[in-house]
Amino acid sequence: MVPRRISEIDWASWKATELATLVFVHRDERLLLIHKKRGLGAGKINGPGGRLEPGETPEACAVREAQEELRITPKNLERAGELRFQFIDGYAIHVHVYRATDFEGTPTETSEAIPLWVDEDRVPYEKMWADDRVWLPLLIAGTPFAGRFIFDDDVMLDHALS
Repeated sequence: MVPRRISEIDWASWKATELATLVFVHRDERLLLIHKKRGLGAGKINGPGGRLEPGETPEACAVREAQEELRITPKNLERAGELRFQFIDGYAIHVHVYRATDFEGTPTETSEAIPLWVDEDRVPYEKMWADDRVWLPLLIAGTPFAGRFIFDDDVMLDHALS
């Protein structure tokens, strides 16, 4: 059976296909986002991030991905929450989400992403993954979160947030 509801998954034994990170620089009531050029979510607005490499910690991955995608090094990194995504095609990803209040370098367009500063009260949710509308306000407010989501391609079917 292909799960289409959160309640249809035994989350205690759920295993991710991949581990990944997202990092959001939040400064002066603004967020540094990216317009993703390739990979999962290409064409969408998101935070910089990506998959962990073998032996890499989530925090090191968050820093590396920000460096690769925007040529910046996040500072004052803190864990903001975690997200578990189950896609009905079988793909499953566990994402560690970080927040940073500063960075070194200049946000620069790369082959992976275009930097985009947005006011925290004008986040372009209509151009983002559907789940971002659920948990990103908590990140902005500094409230820890844990989310579970089921997607069919890029359509969110169900979610739970704590």
